[in-house]
Amino acid sequence: MLTSYHHRIIYSGTGRRKTSVARVNLIPGSGKLIINGLPGESYLQFSPNYLRVSCLPIDILGLNKEYDIYVKTKGGGLTGQADAIKLGLARALCNINPENRITLKSEGLLKRDARSKERKKYGLRKARKAPQYSKR
Repeated sequence: MLTSYHHRIIYSGTGRRKTSVARVNLIPGSGKLIINGLPGESYLQFSPNYLRVSCLPIDILGLNKEYDIYVKTKGGGLTGQADAIKLGLARALCNINPENRITLKSEGLLKRDARSKERKKYGLRKARKAPQYSKR
């Protein structure tokens, strides 16, 4: 989606993973990452893995220093949120230039990862773990 805010162009995309939702806005700028009002590094607890996963789409396209990334994320934990940011960012980059879609699709970055926690069933301890069986 494309919106104009104080005469600045904003490209946006939404990503989801497990129970996390991330709304990603791209604004032409210097390449900073802001998540829920905090610098991206500190929000993701300086984990190089989470930072790498979150910024993967923009790194692949080589646009690191051209856009500022503003993210509002909620729900789930850091792993789910990092993956949700990745998908939202990839979708926002597709809005910028339709040619980006070809590259991102071939890298598998436009797929929603549908895996989530299985629900607990009655009579069981967890989703599948059963109480110990006793014959006598």
